[in-house]
Amino acid sequence: MKLEDKLRSDITAKKLQRLPIALQGITKERIAEVLKALDRTSRDQIDAVFALLDDINPSWFYEAVEKGLKVCHGASTAHIACHVGVLQRNGGKLDREGRDYWLKPLWEIGAFEKIYFDSETAEFLPGHPVPKSPNSAYRIAPAFLQILKASDADRKALLAAWASKDAIRARLQVQAELAKATSAKIGTPHQGLITAACEVYVPNFLPGFEVLYIDATDGQRVTAEQELALKKAGIAIGLGDSMPDILLWNQKTDVLWVVEAVTSDGEVDSHKVQSLTALASRSGKKKIGFTTAYATWRDAASRQGKHKNIAPGTYIWIREDGAKQLSVETFESSPQRLHQ
Repeated sequence: MKLEDKLRSDITAKKLQRLPIALQGITKERIAEVLKALDRTSRDQIDAVFALLDDINPSWFYEAVEKGLKVCHGASTAHIACHVGVLQRNGGKLDREGRDYWLKPLWEIGAFEKIYFDSETAEFLPGHPVPKSPNSAYRIAPAFLQILKASDADRKALLAAWASKDAIRARLQVQAELAKATSAKIGTPHQGLITAACEVYVPNFLPGFEVLYIDATDGQRVTAEQELALKKAGIAIGLGDSMPDILLWNQKTDVLWVVEAVTSDGEVDSHKVQSLTALASRSGKKKIGFTTAYATWRDAASRQGKHKNIAPGTYIWIREDGAKQLSVETFESSPQRLHQ
């Protein structure tokens, strides 16, 4: 049963509590006031914060229920989308693809922390070590919760100190360091494939290209080093831009290249081509190319046998057969046809 259907069933059976006007003593009006000071004012953002204040309903990670954990201890994108859409609005869940507009603006300033639910220990660990995992979750950062709970007299000063660029940078750096420890503990095939693409595929098939950006942890913030590299290349990644696993740049030819390392999903499909081509065009680049990387032929066959979603005009590289790459063409786009 889908989560949103289960929630509706639980509401009918009175297994879920109806939400009060305030959670942890915090109303949506208070949230809106604080977010307005941070230039974060959308209804979805306000409701997402309210969802992560829910300390009355049990966690929707089933293994966490026995430990007495609540929604506020950690909720996935799907959990938040259903909390907002079903519990708060009595409708359908929010569009998961819209998370860049109601989650990203909050985690990129440190108001939300990225965490990962370890189902074996029923504990939440820092970071998102497994990209696109259903166990990736969010919670309100303790310092931000303190601001939400502060009195009117204290809130303005706390908010001013918390929102300074130096404070945000320091907070995110701490979160990044904690996330590294989780990644080292768990390890991921995705990270291994990204490393192989950088160390094997790029030098052999894309000589002259340098790495501008690597996203090995499902949307982790751009590091200071990556910010400098992107600035040097004249690239400004905006909120609506797709975040590739690897973004490369050839300084001599002024060409960009994207590599997507696929272990669960995320191939270079037509939507991704359109989005990142727009980024390249906006940045004044002459061209952008694309490669989808898989670890094995079996992985590639499993994904493409079902989805067949790789965009024409792009490439495929398979790590276990890494001495060659494959060109994806349609009949109409093929430069050479066998009958000619």
